[in-house]
Amino acid sequence: MSEPAGISEALQKLRADGADGATVAAFEYYVGRLAGGDLGLLGEDQIEPARDLPDADDLPRARDDAAELLDQTVLIKLNGGLGTSMGMTQAKSLLPVKDGLSFLDVTARQLLDLRARYSEPGRAPRLPLVLMNSFHTREASLSALAGYDSLAADLPPDMVQSRVPKLLDDGSLRPAAGAADPEHEWAPPGHGDLYTALLASGMLAAMLERGYRYAFVSNADNLGAVLDPAILGWFADQRAPFLMEVADRTAADRKGGHLARRPDGGLLLREIAQTPADDAEAFQDVERHRYFNTNTIWLDLRALSELIQRAGFIELPMIVNRKTLDPTDPGSPAVIQLETAMGAAIDAFDGALAIRVPRSRFLPVKTTDDLLVLRSDAYVLDERSRVVLAPQRGGVAPLASLDPRHFKLIGDFDARFPAGPPSLVGCDSLTVRGDVSFGSDVTVRGTVTVE
Repeated sequence: MSEPAGISEALQKLRADGADGATVAAFEYYVGRLAGGDLGLLGEDQIEPARDLPDADDLPRARDDAAELLDQTVLIKLNGGLGTSMGMTQAKSLLPVKDGLSFLDVTARQLLDLRARYSEPGRAPRLPLVLMNSFHTREASLSALAGYDSLAADLPPDMVQSRVPKLLDDGSLRPAAGAADPEHEWAPPGHGDLYTALLASGMLAAMLERGYRYAFVSNADNLGAVLDPAILGWFADQRAPFLMEVADRTAADRKGGHLARRPDGGLLLREIAQTPADDAEAFQDVERHRYFNTNTIWLDLRALSELIQRAGFIELPMIVNRKTLDPTDPGSPAVIQLETAMGAAIDAFDGALAIRVPRSRFLPVKTTDDLLVLRSDAYVLDERSRVVLAPQRGGVAPLASLDPRHFKLIGDFDARFPAGPPSLVGCDSLTVRGDVSFGSDVTVRGTVTVE
């Protein structure tokens, strides 16, 4: 079968954009698979459910070598998102989320607390913070962190993820062109780009040269993903190259990526975009596939270096996303975005592991519903700058469902809570239907619907 004419054009466009060799090689590999008829699908008959994982709650909390291990660890936050689904035009991590603090503020304070708690006479663990930014988030995010002088470390503060051309979904695989906003012609290749970015930026080499051995990686908008020395110690003891944190799936997680095993016992991650239509019901069966990927991982940097340098990039399962060129215009040309998932590397490392963690380690903000609950008094900042449920909640968070016609976008949301969020510490669920504004000193108890 002949190669679609558009592939060479897409590669030329990518090179002209200044992409490094690793990014070009990875893109060429995935577009070649697409041209060969690979849709990245993973059927139910190719996998088995994952069972009987080790539990983070069973790990010993105190370790004599915790400070030493922290000194060898880098905290990496995936910070490329703009929060466009909430109507934002800047890094989502700069959004005030708790007590006037942004996601980045909370992360910085958590890191500084860890350094202070594990300091030894005359020395504190280095424990640097590194952001994986996009071109859109870099300047503002670094500026926000510049106020934390004590964050300074022996590594650059960030690396920039790559971007690749969107491809016309007409069989030609030509790069999309002619968009009113040229930025719409490009797409991020998913957070699986982490590995290529680490190599291409020189960050991986710099980490190894400075004696770092481990990396803890999570989404910038997941306030539950706090570096846990107990999990770090267990990971180091196992001498595993890769560790994924997973949590129990609920009905709310049916469409999120789940953990599974290959028939030979190796672990893998399957996303809904990789699932054949006939297997959609099995994919969403939370009793069969019990664990979802929190998108929080631990890496052995030496093992990563050995694996990634063999081919210049890690061959990950491909995700084929079909969208429109202009995300806001359903009438614009149909395009394909080729992506990979960071957690999918669990299948690339021999000896990769997964560990079950409590739901409290997964607190992402994907909607204004999530934001309202986190901003409310149902959650508090503890003495270590961790965002935790208020004691009187009994470990269960309230649910919020806000009318998307009036609350979906952050500007509309803020305008309807001019005095801040209502008290939700005694709330089971809050449903708002229609255009409603909340005044000051509002308390919600039990199950409430406001129309």
